[in-house]
Amino acid sequence: MTGATRLVRACLRQPVDRTPVWFLRQAGRYMAEYQAVRKRHSLLEICKQPALAAEVTITAAEKLGVDAAIIFADLLLPLESMGLDFEFQAGEGPVIHTPVRTPEAVARLRTDRAEDLSYVAEAIQRVAAHFRDRLGMIGFCGAPFTLASYMVEGGGSRNYIHTKTLMYRQPDAWLALLEKLAAVLREFARQQVEAGADVIQIFDSWAGALSVEDYREFVLPVTKTLVREVQSFGVPVIYFGVDTASLLPAMRETGADVLGLDWRVSLGKAWRELDYACAVQGNLDPITLFAEPELIRRRVRGILDQAAGRPGHIFNLGHGIVPETPVENVQAVVKFVREYGGEERR
Repeated sequence: MTGATRLVRACLRQPVDRTPVWFLRQAGRYMAEYQAVRKRHSLLEICKQPALAAEVTITAAEKLGVDAAIIFADLLLPLESMGLDFEFQAGEGPVIHTPVRTPEAVARLRTDRAEDLSYVAEAIQRVAAHFRDRLGMIGFCGAPFTLASYMVEGGGSRNYIHTKTLMYRQPDAWLALLEKLAAVLREFARQQVEAGADVIQIFDSWAGALSVEDYREFVLPVTKTLVREVQSFGVPVIYFGVDTASLLPAMRETGADVLGLDWRVSLGKAWRELDYACAVQGNLDPITLFAEPELIRRRVRGILDQAAGRPGHIFNLGHGIVPETPVENVQAVVKFVREYGGEERR
């Protein structure tokens, strides 16, 4: 079974020969090869030059021996196509200098320039041509809520005061903002699928900042529509957020094929509470990768034991690989998953 087949079948809860494995942020600052490229190019330069984005994507996937490559890109790229510039400031992360906080600002956002993002599709095309079906090809985009929160806050946030204020006090403007984002994200995902993506992951990184009531009222309807539209392109959808244990039943209502679980929840318990109605992805704590190999082995085995060989588990971290992570420990996880991830199926 090829990596592409294994990944897609797992997303659809179909039997596989062993548990597929890949990692969030598997191409990044912890890897010397990526650091060498970053010495010559900024993050956005790598994202916007398909040859470079493909290079770092391929290098990481081959070095780790995973079942899937996820294209090297950034969640915020669609903002530029909508007329909103941003930059990465050292130690501050992304900064949007003109936050979107009024109906007038929402009205100015464009939705007719998704083709400006075609460099991501070109990078996917290069990676897909390199691996063919040996590895799965994962494209991705941010979710409407998470991108909206960046646009409204002007960057990251702890309390999301501006975002929630717009949401509560100007619900029409909030809905218009989400619908504009969804329109762009739909076209962005379509480009990626046509270029060769086997799966699309939608990152709702900051959804955990919401109560269940707010998620259902202000976020779920538009997100559900986006998920269904991406699925209509013929690919499974993985939907992932951080600190979302209380939201998982509501997130399931999006209809996503796979829910990504962060490390704070028990995979077995969460899957049971979802009635096994979708596949799950996860969920090793990324900081476990700093432990000794024997502890890593036990943690990997524990997660696989919770999945119990049931069709529909994709092994991953509960969030992205962090800088300074020992590459050999990431490789060890792949080895352990291959060692244990097919036992229940024999």
